[in-house]
Amino acid sequence: MPTSTTSNVAAFAELARPTVRDFVRSIQDKLRPGSDLTPGQASEYRLHLSALLGNCLQEILDADLAYNRVLLTHLDGSEAANRAKIRAECSPEFRRRQEARNTKELVVEMSRALNKFLDSQREEMKLQR
Repeated sequence: MPTSTTSNVAAFAELARPTVRDFVRSIQDKLRPGSDLTPGQASEYRLHLSALLGNCLQEILDADLAYNRVLLTHLDGSEAANRAKIRAECSPEFRRRQEARNTKELVVEMSRALNKFLDSQREEMKLQR
């Protein structure tokens, strides 16, 4: 039988686990202007971002379902559809949905930036020959 200490440790471990947004922010911090980014690092970050994109898409799906349940609950009430939508958009589920979409957009844009960086590095190497 688990002790109280064991359950607290398990709960803390669950809370301390990094999220997809944490991983994306970590890569974003390494891409800030002034950082000495090598082509090898850029390729590695692009690979990580590609993997994280799948996680973002799954989170969007889950968050959309949760938000739609909240919206449906408000729509089932007797209030007008526009008010139900506004109430649903004040929910934590809507925030989760928006954060998932924003994270996906950030992953896509960072991937594009890394692709441009790698393309420019290839062009520079061609010119040096």
